[in-house]
Amino acid sequence: MRQLLSAFRYAALPQATQAFRAEVREFLRASWEPAPPQLRARSWMGFDAGFSRKLAERGWVGVTLPKEYGGASMDAFSRFVLVEELLAAGAPVSAHWIADRQSGPLINKFGTEAQRRFYLPKICAAQAFFCIGMSEPNAGSDLASVGTRATKCEGGWKLNGRKIWTTNAHHCRYMIALVRSSGDPADRQQGLSQFIVELALPGVTVRPITDLAGDAHFNEVFFDDVLLADDALVGEEGSGWMQVNAELAFERSGPERIYSSIVLLEHWIACLRRGGNGARHVETVGRFATHLATLRNMSVAVTARLVAGESPIVEAALVKDIGTTFEQEIPTLIADAIGADPGADLDAELLATVFYLAQVAPTFSLRGGTREILRGMIARGLGLR
Repeated sequence: MRQLLSAFRYAALPQATQAFRAEVREFLRASWEPAPPQLRARSWMGFDAGFSRKLAERGWVGVTLPKEYGGASMDAFSRFVLVEELLAAGAPVSAHWIADRQSGPLINKFGTEAQRRFYLPKICAAQAFFCIGMSEPNAGSDLASVGTRATKCEGGWKLNGRKIWTTNAHHCRYMIALVRSSGDPADRQQGLSQFIVELALPGVTVRPITDLAGDAHFNEVFFDDVLLADDALVGEEGSGWMQVNAELAFERSGPERIYSSIVLLEHWIACLRRGGNGARHVETVGRFATHLATLRNMSVAVTARLVAGESPIVEAALVKDIGTTFEQEIPTLIADAIGADPGADLDAELLATVFYLAQVAPTFSLRGGTREILRGMIARGLGLR
């Protein structure tokens, strides 16, 4: 417990990142026309390839990747600032999001030199978008029980199975899939590997899934005798479990795990100021502010561990668990505040944004690992199970 708590001591972003923050804000003012809040609330679920290419022209896609592969060689602190500003503005970052956050760093760390030189420049130019092939039907967040299988064959590997809840698969060119390459599901973590799958290959079928809010960013992906070349394997065969956990540390620890509802919070506060009735809700606003400040410090602390070359799996799980609870509370408590003040003039954009987030907020504690899975990881990290 003491060791885990020490990981979350006060952590500040380096002073040098402030100049970069100002540069990002100026870019947003000059290059992007903000949409209504109910659209900006989609932010890292909003797919806009054109906006991603504008970022890439500034060198802001794949910012932590080495310059020799097209990246900017920035540290994780600079990426934190970039992500924080984009999410706070509600910019549509979904197109390049996965490749920038985890697929690129994964390939850079575990891939071959040929894979780095082929994929990373395309990622950094926003020319190749990636999706994540982890979840499967009947497996949920229990990644160790995946059943999709890659079987060694003449000329490479033959892939069969399916993935579900695959964000933007219908827009992406590539997927990094966690599959079983030996043994069976009873072997759990043993025998898992990661493969880069080009989604245009014969035998791949992508079917969009429309969610409650009417968006279709989720997909089910089917693999029927898909032939993968030998060089589709990422890292060592059988090392998929170790690799995917390193990848999940990137996914679970960033600002996106605390800022998914931030556009709504900011717009609500703006409405309170215009209406002159903010005093009635000062306790709720104060609660949000203190929670956000604490969570942000925790996220920065995990980023510091990543900068130090560590893989803070348990710490990232804790940030993700507490952060998504905060994200889910924002639309719930704001809806309650609106309902408790029936005589107030209602802002149509505020209502639309609350309505959207109330529908999608339950997914916040599912993506990147369910609350139950994360708490099991945290308990093991504390030696409680």
